[in-house]
Amino acid sequence: MISVKNSEQIKLMKEAGRITGEALLLAGEAVKPGVTTKHLDTIIRRHIESCGAKPSFLGYAGFPGSACISINDQVIHGIPGSRVIEEGDIVKIDVGAYYKGFHGDSANTFPVGHVSDEASRLIEVTKESFWRGIAEAKPGNRVGDIGFAVQSYVESFGFSVVRRYVGHGVGEELHEAPDVPNFGTRGRGVRLCAGMTIAVEPMVNIGGPDVNELKDKWTVVTADGSLSAHYEHTIAITDNGVIVLTKVD
Repeated sequence: MISVKNSEQIKLMKEAGRITGEALLLAGEAVKPGVTTKHLDTIIRRHIESCGAKPSFLGYAGFPGSACISINDQVIHGIPGSRVIEEGDIVKIDVGAYYKGFHGDSANTFPVGHVSDEASRLIEVTKESFWRGIAEAKPGNRVGDIGFAVQSYVESFGFSVVRRYVGHGVGEELHEAPDVPNFGTRGRGVRLCAGMTIAVEPMVNIGGPDVNELKDKWTVVTADGSLSAHYEHTIAITDNGVIVLTKVD
């Protein structure tokens, strides 16, 4: 069942979203050579808890970190630990915060120092594909309109979208209905309506779309070893346009 939120619930989700966005911003500012992924995770957890919130990911289905931190060919769900970030890496940080009964969920990809032109283009295309997707997030449109917008933009650059993992509804639960794929056909899928709150999150590979899960049962990597980027915000669909709940100005 799809949960439709009223204006008061959306206000609460915006509070959770603000905390989420702030934590992601702080971690992004700390990304530099020599820093461990565990250090970034600590920054995120401290900020979320200082706001009276809880990290959404910590303990979720047994996940051991407060954030997912994935590097280079790691697509999503990287476990924070002793890995040291190096010059030229691209670092994906995915953060969630639970506050006053609602979750926020957001991710970004950060270049470390000087990265290749191809890596830089991948990051920018992934981010822009998100904005292309949410331009279709209107009452009366369908989930397939969002996916088509993301997919067609990404593939115009010769990149591919991951199909095994998708966006999702967000609210009182971290993952709610409906699924929001980053691929699709216009006019197909669940019809969108005002009050729906969803996470749109393109996961884009330089190479093919196939991915594998590592032995840790969490970290997802590209099957061909190519670079991957990730960009995500939680949004609310309204009659007056989209509200990006996790964006921090």
